[in-house]
Amino acid sequence: MNMDQLRKYPCVIQPLPEEDGGGFLATFPDLPLVASDGPTPAEALANGLDALKCALEALQAWGRPTPQPGLATGKMALRLPKSLHLRLMTRAEAEGVSINTTAISLIAEGLGRHEGAVMATIPRTRQKPARKAS
Repeated sequence: MNMDQLRKYPCVIQPLPEEDGGGFLATFPDLPLVASDGPTPAEALANGLDALKCALEALQAWGRPTPQPGLATGKMALRLPKSLHLRLMTRAEAEGVSINTTAISLIAEGLGRHEGAVMATIPRTRQKPARKAS
């Protein structure tokens, strides 16, 4: 994948707090687990694009789907059975948060469990220990 293709993926650059070492963090909404940092926004972007390239290549190597750039807008409409909607409303009210926050939390929790199970099935490569110079 060339640099022009990688630059089609939206990137968010944010400053990191000094207690975290300062610098800047680059993240990609289309691939939320891909992030990198750097001392300047430009270096964070360059490092982030390198991380993005590695992530996309790994997904392809594992036969996993790769998201198209810019498809995630953060908005969606959902039709729910009335019983499920009522359960979400009841839980949100009990927790003192919006139904949107409750739904996002539950979706993220479920996806995290699912992705953890999927990642556990992906073979890991072992690196040989470095040989000591004699």
